[in-house]
Amino acid sequence: MTTSPLHIAVVGGGIGGLASALAIARSGHRVTVVERAARFGEIGAGLQLAPNASLALEELGVLDAVQRSAVAPPQLVMMDALTGKQITALDLGSDAYRRRFRHPYLVTHRTDLHGALLTACQEHPAITLRTGHTVTDAVQTSADVRLHFAETPDRLAADAVVAADGLHSRLRQILVDDGAPVCSKYVAYRGALPVSSMTGPMARHATTESVIVWAGPRMHLVQYPVRRGELYNQVAVFESDHYTPDSDDWGTEAELEERFAGTCDTVRDALPLIARDRRWPLFDRLPITDWVHGRIVLLGDAAHPMLQYLAQGACQALEDAVALGRALREHGLPEDAFPAYAAVRTERAASIQTNARRFGEICHLDGTGAFLRNQLLSGRTAQDFDDIAWVWTPAGDLQPSITP
Repeated sequence: MTTSPLHIAVVGGGIGGLASALAIARSGHRVTVVERAARFGEIGAGLQLAPNASLALEELGVLDAVQRSAVAPPQLVMMDALTGKQITALDLGSDAYRRRFRHPYLVTHRTDLHGALLTACQEHPAITLRTGHTVTDAVQTSADVRLHFAETPDRLAADAVVAADGLHSRLRQILVDDGAPVCSKYVAYRGALPVSSMTGPMARHATTESVIVWAGPRMHLVQYPVRRGELYNQVAVFESDHYTPDSDDWGTEAELEERFAGTCDTVRDALPLIARDRRWPLFDRLPITDWVHGRIVLLGDAAHPMLQYLAQGACQALEDAVALGRALREHGLPEDAFPAYAAVRTERAASIQTNARRFGEICHLDGTGAFLRNQLLSGRTAQDFDDIAWVWTPAGDLQPSITP
């Protein structure tokens, strides 16, 4: 165990980066966060925080702040997007849920979660925040790591570096030779709009606080309220027939309308209210086990980018942060702490990456496959959490029901 605090640099000021900075500082070390944008912030809309994420937020000391604006949905509901009939549901307010998981399932706006983490970092005396710093290289010596930046010839020397710079991580590209992220050929249109501005059938529909997933052939729609119920978040996802890796002309609004044309009235009523100003191609990567490279370690999407079908991207980054903070507290030096952190996290993250893909395939079934899925899931009770409990339980003592 080291007798004096280390100086650890965190590259990336998103949810994973700020959470890791907070965890490291709370373990007794000094942290500098470097973010390439001119200011800290998040883009996107709603975010689901399963109980494993709520537990992590509690350990980071920010759960109360997040809960002040988050919504605790009473149910997760899967609907058939074509027929409009319920397939299955999970009761998040039941005694069975509370006994098993003990922490709430929350939905929040990404900016609200990011803001809570940012405020906690700004208030922590051991954390320094720097914006406008784009990392171009990380040079390791026997004693430290020196970060190079595009904007200045100055270098930042740190005892160790956490690469939390996202899907297109520059540091991962330097350290891991596994090419570019993998495009799933799916695209998302997402956004949250004020409930007070909604009219017609959707205004009545938006009064529910449940998370609703409308599953259909090669597409789905997710809906839930955020920010104390003041905003309604919607995400429409579909597979494009026109994807090519060297073109950006795919996943268009016309394709969105075409793919959802055969859906039920409730889904079609929602389509005009879905934000169209930006589309989000969906990427992931194959799992890797080499997260540690000397005094540099990967975290969050830089380590394990995943498709969103288990709603675990941010949740797993939060788990990473807590595990890294614990490892530094228990082992002190990066050469001991980083492998200990990776040993706890790599297998679990890889399993969730792999199963997120598979759950997407199940969600997007057509024809006989969709009929069999609906028949199978309709036999479950709303208090049966066995299939998902391994995802929502960070200790790793439960095995996945689908072998990765």
